[in-house]
Amino acid sequence: MATGVLQRVRGGFTPAKNSALSAGNLSLWVRGFSASNSRNREDSWFRSLFVRKVDPRKDAHSTLLTKNEESNLYKIQFHNVKPECLDDYNKLCEDVLPSIHADKYYPCELVGTWNTWYGEQDQAVHLWRYRGGYPALTEVMNKLRQNKEFTAYRKERGKMLLSRRNQLLLEFSFWNEPVPREGPNIYELRSYQLRPGTMIEWGNYWARAIRYRQRNREAVGGFFSQIGDLYMVHHLWAYKDLLSREATRNAVWQQEGWHEVVYYTVPLIQHMDSRIMIPTKASPLQ
Repeated sequence: MATGVLQRVRGGFTPAKNSALSAGNLSLWVRGFSASNSRNREDSWFRSLFVRKVDPRKDAHSTLLTKNEESNLYKIQFHNVKPECLDDYNKLCEDVLPSIHADKYYPCELVGTWNTWYGEQDQAVHLWRYRGGYPALTEVMNKLRQNKEFTAYRKERGKMLLSRRNQLLLEFSFWNEPVPREGPNIYELRSYQLRPGTMIEWGNYWARAIRYRQRNREAVGGFFSQIGDLYMVHHLWAYKDLLSREATRNAVWQQEGWHEVVYYTVPLIQHMDSRIMIPTKASPLQ
């Protein structure tokens, strides 16, 4: 075997058994290896001098993505209900939530309320809109604390729940505002956990992509989180049934440009989830 041949062992290299590598040659190889490492470190340091610096932003992401002329704030609630209590839970919500929605004393609106059909079972989803942003939310919360009917509702509701969570959301500027619609429809809530720092990029792609998804009026609303799980996006869609959902989603792939949107947005996603939901009797979105 030629002089200087090495064989790999655990943790590094050693001269092969039949190698004529001398101590002197080994010393030269080590010095060369160290010099190479030193040059790599210097090159790395030198390249770091030319890394593009981050430009300071003068606007928050939320300001760039949402409807600036409006200040709607949304709250989405996920309630996991004890399976044996779901019917009673729905009846309780039907008795209380529409009255809050209709009362002008409260600056809030019930956008929709659903039961999850496919996805997380025995789950209720409620979407509220607060016209006036955070001040409206605070006003509603303070007034509801004085509402005895609502206090009793919360107490009774607590007996029926396994868990609950919520998020505060803003709406994307390029989506339509959710408005009541007649049924019957099924609704799909597609939720995307994005990689931190990619919300602007997501918004830029979807501002163009949404035009591909308007032909059958399936686009209901698009939102991104402000409080709760961060870098979370929710897209809400409406379909007549599961068959029309499949046909609508397949048809969009025939439109030039849609595949490009998917190609560039999929790498931005850390996790995604889909719920098929059925509106309850109290829902303005039927």
